[in-house]
Amino acid sequence: MFRRGVIDTIAGECDIVGQAADVDGAVRMIDETRPDVVLLDVHVPGGNGGGGAEIILRAMPGAPSTLYLALSVSDAPADVGAVIRAGARGYVTKTITAADLLASIQQVAEGYAVFSPKLAGFVLSALRPDPASLTTDGAGAGGASGAGAAKGGTGASGARGAASGAGVSNGTDLELGIALDALGDDAEEDVSIDVLSPREQQVMRLIARGYSYKEVAAELFISVKTVETHVSAVLRKLQLSNRGELARWAAHRRIV
Repeated sequence: MFRRGVIDTIAGECDIVGQAADVDGAVRMIDETRPDVVLLDVHVPGGNGGGGAEIILRAMPGAPSTLYLALSVSDAPADVGAVIRAGARGYVTKTITAADLLASIQQVAEGYAVFSPKLAGFVLSALRPDPASLTTDGAGAGGASGAGAAKGGTGASGARGAASGAGVSNGTDLELGIALDALGDDAEEDVSIDVLSPREQQVMRLIARGYSYKEVAAELFISVKTVETHVSAVLRKLQLSNRGELARWAAHRRIV
């Protein structure tokens, strides 16, 4: 579910007040529109390379009431931890259904934390306090790592909810901003195969042709584990969710 698909999904349920496909554009959009909730990817290009986490940290001073929900193909602990520590109140993957995405946006707008079930362990690890930061009576000293962990929290008071770059409106007047890359929109905005290493391109072509991991391993004389690692990297770099999307991506571009 990429930017255009997300907008089609939420149209009529929220007021999309802005869109952005890079870090600088997202920060500017948030500052100008002050959306209730920002829906953003962890790998938004541009800026200083910090992606979604950079957007949150840079935009927060100018729009302190805006809340953030990450929507990404990645479920890597490092990605999850980065945006949660920056202040995101939720993190869901792009395999989420339309109904669940809408529900997640609304829950974040109401001050709740929302995470895909499989990410719960990562989130707990990301939010676990450093023992050195605890006082003798066990009370936390506070900080950004706790943002979005519970209903209420810093920055939630009075916020209606927003998604990075776009805004939609219903009876609750929820304004949404969208900060996602443009993959799946126009061809000229698409991710190039050049973002993949030569080996990743080899693996991508075989997977897109329907080879199993074991068959790819035999063809390239590498281990199945190495194939899995390459496939994960390919999906992350191309911002795809699964092998089916990869096959369609490659077929559409006549790569296979």
